[in-house]
Amino acid sequence: MYRVVVIGAGEIANSHLEAIGASGELQAVAVADIDADRARAAGRRFGVTPYVSYREMVEREQPDIAVVALPHHLHREAAVFAAEHGCHILLEKPMARNEAECDAIIRAAQQHGVTLMVGHTQHFKPENRRAKELTKTGALGRLVMVNDTRHLHYFREERPAWFLERAKAGGGILMNLGVHSVDKLQWLTDSRVVRVKASVSHFGPRGDVEGSGLAYLETDSGVAATISQSGYKGAAKDETELIFTGGMLKLVSGKGLWMSDGGEYRRVAVEEEVDPFALQFAELLQAIRSGSEPECSGAYGKSVVCVVEAMYRSHRLGAEVEVAQGGTAR
Repeated sequence: MYRVVVIGAGEIANSHLEAIGASGELQAVAVADIDADRARAAGRRFGVTPYVSYREMVEREQPDIAVVALPHHLHREAAVFAAEHGCHILLEKPMARNEAECDAIIRAAQQHGVTLMVGHTQHFKPENRRAKELTKTGALGRLVMVNDTRHLHYFREERPAWFLERAKAGGGILMNLGVHSVDKLQWLTDSRVVRVKASVSHFGPRGDVEGSGLAYLETDSGVAATISQSGYKGAAKDETELIFTGGMLKLVSGKGLWMSDGGEYRRVAVEEEVDPFALQFAELLQAIRSGSEPECSGAYGKSVVCVVEAMYRSHRLGAEVEVAQGGTAR
């Protein structure tokens, strides 16, 4: 049985704690949050010990695994501390605010011999898995283009203020939700983004982060893609279209997969959904036991962050920006 602590008791922590509770191989022992009331509430709900200081929690509990679910500007500090204390790490996305912070986390994990996994849950959604299978088999020919669109009211009042502070979040909708799109693109195509041209807007009613972004991307496998993200008011949308030489696939997140080979879209059967957070923990445990890197390794998480950094740089320069294979915007 692996003993697990959760650093941060915000909304996403509940998903992690529920998955841990449903596992026969994991035991949640404690949760920490600087908000004592929130820590106590999570402690009562999940039957774990609440702490205000995650450092005290890690030192006292000596867990096997630490889940880091903090505001982005605290990821490096908490992940490095956990690694220094021998904890395997499941780190919420985005991995960090920038490449340098990602590198510091990767170094700490390597130096202390712990497994590091970044929480990109797109890999565990059944419609995404089926789309990747169809892409790999060539059922619709050669993949040539991907269009990803995500619209969500990003500036809603319920969103914690730190999400809208660039210094803490690293960016706005692209850094928080755009990483899902970049991850999905790279994972579905088994490739890395190498080139970006992007434009963003800053018309949000509060905060200093971007409220929308539109990017053209090219992968090292030759696939062209667009990512469109809007955080302004409007109808919610989360769809990805994959265009092949012999047809199209349409992914609607949480709803299903559709295929066209020349006519109207028709629904494609997918596996019954299993909690992505549970599947994520299963992959982490497999990596820990085998001594191998998880698919969502630190290097992979860094590659996603660097693509978003390249988007911001492209907007500032008003020009196309290359992203090296190592994940460095230049």
